[in-house]
Amino acid sequence: MGGTLSLRMATHGRAIWYLPVGVGYVAAFTSLALCLGQGVPLGVAYGIWSAVGVALTAIAGRVLFKEPLTWLMGLGIVLIAGGVLLIELGH
Repeated sequence: MGGTLSLRMATHGRAIWYLPVGVGYVAAFTSLALCLGQGVPLGVAYGIWSAVGVALTAIAGRVLFKEPLTWLMGLGIVLIAGGVLLIELGH
């Protein structure tokens, strides 16, 4: 999430923000790889990783950048979380 928020800053500010973009994305993929290495199923790990990323980035975009976060978008976040939960329960 930090890498994506930094990407927003890099495209609207100074190029120095590309450094935390790279660090954030490397950290995210490394963390995902470590989870997979511990035996977490790919569908579960990726589902949680992407769902949390989408939800927190949308909320942070609202707080930090005054981007819209409508009730319909909130419903989408709830549905994403529900889908990830169903994937976990179905495992």
